[in-house]
Amino acid sequence: MPYQSGGGRRNNVQIGVGRSLWGGAPQPPISERVLDGIPGCLAWLALLFSVASALAFPRVVLTISALLGAYSALRFILAGIANVSGMRRIRQWEKIDWKARYTAESAGKTDALAWDAVKFLVIVPNYTEALSILRRTLENLARQYEAGTRMTVVLAMEAAEQNAAQKAETLIAEFSGRFEHIMYAIHPRGLPGEMRGKSSNQAWAARQAKRRLVDELGYDINQIVISTMDADTMWHPQYFYALTYHFAITAQRYTRVWQSPIRYHGNIWDISPPMRLVNAYSGAFELAYLAAPWWQAIPISSYSYSLRLLDASGYWDTDVIAEDAHMYIKAFFCSDAELELVPIFLPFLATATTGETVWEVVKSRYQQTLRHAWGSKEVGYILARMMEHPEISTWLSLKLLIRVAHDILLAGAGWMILTVGSQLPILFNPGLVPPLSQLTTDPIYTVLVAAGGLVIVLGIVFWAQDVASRPPRTQPITLRERLLTLVSFPLLPILTLIFVALPVLHAQTRLLLGGSLQYQVARKI
Repeated sequence: MPYQSGGGRRNNVQIGVGRSLWGGAPQPPISERVLDGIPGCLAWLALLFSVASALAFPRVVLTISALLGAYSALRFILAGIANVSGMRRIRQWEKIDWKARYTAESAGKTDALAWDAVKFLVIVPNYTEALSILRRTLENLARQYEAGTRMTVVLAMEAAEQNAAQKAETLIAEFSGRFEHIMYAIHPRGLPGEMRGKSSNQAWAARQAKRRLVDELGYDINQIVISTMDADTMWHPQYFYALTYHFAITAQRYTRVWQSPIRYHGNIWDISPPMRLVNAYSGAFELAYLAAPWWQAIPISSYSYSLRLLDASGYWDTDVIAEDAHMYIKAFFCSDAELELVPIFLPFLATATTGETVWEVVKSRYQQTLRHAWGSKEVGYILARMMEHPEISTWLSLKLLIRVAHDILLAGAGWMILTVGSQLPILFNPGLVPPLSQLTTDPIYTVLVAAGGLVIVLGIVFWAQDVASRPPRTQPITLRERLLTLVSFPLLPILTLIFVALPVLHAQTRLLLGGSLQYQVARKI
């Protein structure tokens, strides 16, 4: 398999070709399958509780639903505050000279790495991605800080894709000399215990790259920071400049993961206004998690670890779908609970799902959320690791469990109570609803109405914040686009139902029933 160095030399080096006749998705042990079913079990128990309560004691379930609605509204308010803080930090970080800061802070620090010692290893997992997208991705990487002298790029190809090697060789020939090294690894299909997807793909590529760089070329594993990404990720122009500073200056570099905010702006003007609102909502919460001191962020999509930590942790597991959170949890326990996420407030651009028709758009976005929702498995995974590692502080493990379970249970069981629990009691007992003139005198209905209205208002705020950070338009706005934008706001609850709640419940139910999920690449342009 060809290997291309930054200086333009071509050497015939095999870095990861293999084949196996084994096939099929791995089946977890029975104990793990039981734990995997916890979120789905709670979701359906919440549904049964809401139905039974609507008949037996309707005001009780209405009260619970109102309290949950108030909590959701408070969560939106806190996210809005954190989002403003995050956007301010982005503007500040874009003005920083990271090398100058390193020079000022590293004086006298014996545990700082030399600035020029830091090396980047970037894994680009891809499967049936268009050459145009991969060219754009590599062009973005080639413009990063000192890519030609300190960055190694690995195109993580799949053997299941026809002509994967030829595609990789085409790209290597085009980008010859623009990186210190550029190479590719072909992940074989059907390896025992593996599930096809990003996690197994990048685990294979990272192992091959470590063998090539560290074992064969003699690079120091302690000086390499590895970044993984989606095939369409467009890193901020200063991301690797800032990453050099953080990796070099931080004494705890081997127990850190670095994460930037995500913005779904890669094809923002090619998607419909309702999908822009859904993506604005998602991006706002991801930035809020990074910026808020009261929330703990979890890696998503594109992030960086030290190669030493990944190697010690055994790299990404090959039988999972939602690899970002899973790897964080795995590294957390492998590092004796010392792992921490460090925000880098330099956002990267992601490409939103799309399609030729409305149905294709809905299907693609639904499938993407379903894939992400497979992270519901992580509740059981954390519980299993807690039992395996009793030496780790129970409090630290519980904090991680609560953080991960919070979003998973809120989107599943919480959604059941909030929606079914607030509607069925009224449907079964119309007399519970006070006259419109007295609606505000009943605290339950006051809270429900206020919470629902506040969520919609804050959804508009998130949209406005997203608009302020979008790239320039590629074409003039049309009347149809304006009308669709206006219609999107009152439709936000329905959009959230279709693109958030239903796929989450779908994934959790399949996990409850012991089902599996096949990784599907969402269509993007």
